[in-house]
Amino acid sequence: MKTLKNKVQLIGNLGFDPEVREIAKGRKVARMSIATHDTYTNKEGTKVTDTQWHTIVAWGRTADMVERLLRKGMPVALEGRLVHRTYEGRDGVKRYVTEVVLSDFQLLPSKKAAA
Repeated sequence: MKTLKNKVQLIGNLGFDPEVREIAKGRKVARMSIATHDTYTNKEGTKVTDTQWHTIVAWGRTADMVERLLRKGMPVALEGRLVHRTYEGRDGVKRYVTEVVLSDFQLLPSKKAAA
């Protein structure tokens, strides 16, 4: 059996402009969110859209590309890996975070442009 990889693919729209910071030795990190939508019919027969928000983190050259190319609302296809981490908030409470570390992305045509 081939080795299984930690791989995530998402298609959605950016929730806000990427927030880019420079860290040690000029290396960049970009943080953004993407909204994905799933539509289904509930047991009452009503069409329901479920929106999920995902935190995306990009490092180095990928962060540079994200900074130059991506803006709030843009449709995009993303690929990366899931990372779970914990940290202690300023209030002393332990927080749990799941993020997608971005490895590749592709801009998609806007629905407005297609109309």
